[in-house]
Amino acid sequence: MTYQSTLTEPPTLRLRPALQGAVAILPLCLAVLPWGILAGSMAIQSGLTAAEGLGMSAIVFAGASQLVAMGMIKTGAGMLAILISTFFVTAQHFLYGLRLRECIAPLPLRWRVALAFLLTDELFALTGDHGPARFNRWYALGAGLAFYLSWFFATLLGVVAASSIDLDSYGLDFSIAATFIAIIVPLVRNLPVLACVLTSLVLSIGLHHYQVPGALIITTLVAMLVGLLCSRGKE
Repeated sequence: MTYQSTLTEPPTLRLRPALQGAVAILPLCLAVLPWGILAGSMAIQSGLTAAEGLGMSAIVFAGASQLVAMGMIKTGAGMLAILISTFFVTAQHFLYGLRLRECIAPLPLRWRVALAFLLTDELFALTGDHGPARFNRWYALGAGLAFYLSWFFATLLGVVAASSIDLDSYGLDFSIAATFIAIIVPLVRNLPVLACVLTSLVLSIGLHHYQVPGALIITTLVAMLVGLLCSRGKE
């Protein structure tokens, strides 16, 4: 597949799919607002300055790993423990990249870098099943930028509100679970995925109840292994 230079593409081939992508991801942008507000609030509560909290959202742009990192900072965890935990939390992005490699590899470097930065669970949910013939870089860019701006704006609200409102009393942390439920449920289409999801559910509840150290990492590794074994068992 070959791609035209950005400068020679008609504006309609750029603007229309970009707007379609932004509209398509809008429900997830709304769903992530409480999550972003919680992230901004936690940044202040963990001892970060407003600039550091906003900088984390602007540069890291990974909600789950940000919340894990800030929670560990708040409890005084060491840097190595934080790095290992966030590595496993975001490890699925390696799989996302492999899945989209055929679509994105032919693009110019600037596009590969931009889409790699914007790649989130939400963007993958929209484009993960697009093959090379269907994948549209402008659609992906529009969706990714819309979600990025929503996340940054929500974090800003959280940072501003942290000093005057007790956000913990609003139960905003449930938005994390709600967002991932909305993403994952439509993707449960076969036995390996179902086994992976159920394993994650049971282990996360059980290990959290018994306060097992490293519960998140254990759950992630075991669920991935169960899904892999089920997938090979079907072959």
